[in-house]
Amino acid sequence: MCRLFGLSSAPRRTHATFWLLDAPDSLSLQSRRDPDGTGLGYFAPDGTPRVDKAPIAAYADRAFAEDARRVESATFLAHVRFASTGSLDARNTHPFAQEGRLFAHNGVIEGLDALDDHLGRDRSLVRGDTDSERFFALITRETRAHGGDVRAGIESAARWIAGNLPLFALNLVLITSDRLWALRYPDTHELYVLERPPGGRHGTRHLDHSGTGGRMRVHSADLAGHPAVVVASERMDDNPDWRPMEPGELLHVGAGPRPTRHLVVPHAPAHPLTLDDLRPEAAASQKAA
Repeated sequence: MCRLFGLSSAPRRTHATFWLLDAPDSLSLQSRRDPDGTGLGYFAPDGTPRVDKAPIAAYADRAFAEDARRVESATFLAHVRFASTGSLDARNTHPFAQEGRLFAHNGVIEGLDALDDHLGRDRSLVRGDTDSERFFALITRETRAHGGDVRAGIESAARWIAGNLPLFALNLVLITSDRLWALRYPDTHELYVLERPPGGRHGTRHLDHSGTGGRMRVHSADLAGHPAVVVASERMDDNPDWRPMEPGELLHVGAGPRPTRHLVVPHAPAHPLTLDDLRPEAAASQKAA
């Protein structure tokens, strides 16, 4: 299953180090399915989006994913891809960038011809082959149609897909230079939120989060003294304050003291998919790895 990770320390810029993929150190890890791509998104001081990403199609690509990346931003987005649609290519690797925003998705959407027709000329926003980038293009278009309101854009796009296309999951994280949004829909995959006070639960500790199975580690000494909000596909430490998002819930983290929550897709998908409905490669991408 693809791994999503988002972090906001806005309005403060924070240094953080990411290991998107740990080097395998046991036969048990080596026996697991390798991911198909890794990516990290963040923002330069002038607000320019930056993306470091690569497919994992060769040894050199895995070495890229295992390197430590120390970056500074107020928002961060990391993704480990297990491909469901599209080749192992940089253009199909998350995060994607459109109109100053960065986006990553975990799930499967089918009926892509119908989605392309619905996108119309905005299909030109899509550079690769994935359902995820098409979903992002629809969010971008709907955000534009709602005067730049990202919440309205996500809600409109997710509701249209939920009502018209076969889907397995639409979990996403989207960031700008100072804001973060996360959607869980429907109840297929978990998505967790941690509102972390300065120093964490004990008040004195840096952030040090690790995913399971050698997937992704994040460290930030700066967050020993500053608050942050973390969104992740799994609980990444033993803090009891991790909260599972509700199906249909859209989380928004701005520069204020607390994130806001809205139920934006309250109904079940019109055409829900199960693992048995998916192509074998798509089904494999959605299983725990």
